[in-house]
Amino acid sequence: MKIKNLHNWNLTPKEAIALQKQLAGEVCCCKFTKKINTVAGLDCAFSKDKKNVIACSVVLSAEKFDILETAYETMPVTFPYIPGLLSFREAPACLAAMAKLKTTPDCVIVDGQGTAHPRRFGIACHLGLFLDMPTIGCAKSRLIGEFSTPAGRKSSTSPLTYKGEIIGSVVRTRDNVKPVFVSVGHKCRLQDAIRVVLQCCIKYRLPQPSRLAHQIVTNLKTR
Repeated sequence: MKIKNLHNWNLTPKEAIALQKQLAGEVCCCKFTKKINTVAGLDCAFSKDKKNVIACSVVLSAEKFDILETAYETMPVTFPYIPGLLSFREAPACLAAMAKLKTTPDCVIVDGQGTAHPRRFGIACHLGLFLDMPTIGCAKSRLIGEFSTPAGRKSSTSPLTYKGEIIGSVVRTRDNVKPVFVSVGHKCRLQDAIRVVLQCCIKYRLPQPSRLAHQIVTNLKTR
């Protein structure tokens, strides 16, 4: 599939922060009503020596969640570990994995943050701008923000807020199981992101597309 070329990756941390602030204004929180026939999951992991990042994209049918296609890429790590700038370590490999896909999915669920980020520009937003498609951040843990614990039943939610602004949602995807943190990546609204995540949580806490991508990269990094 085609990937936009928004910028190069040879940046200092200071330049990366400035770029995040600039690109955050390009994130589109717009209504997403298209019927979802295919959905991709995207995740990455680091090799044991931390010198390489491995990314995997998995495309599933949105009806039976059959795997239609998988692709992965391994790339050297070229950016230091700095909280809030993780996409500059991980996104190049994620984009390379997506570029290998022959199928263009209707949306992408990223294992990471979207707008639930100090500069409203987590990896799901970053990837969304490059991919130019509806992208959702679904993280296992909170990066920033405050919330009240949602009710114990599946589909219960509570707002994730930061400095008085709603930046995401805490979503219960299974009864009495630890919730996930959902936020907009690009070309969708928060309610759309929640709907898609819940639709894709068929048996487990995590949405099936990103869950499978996580399983694959975990296996690849042990080779």
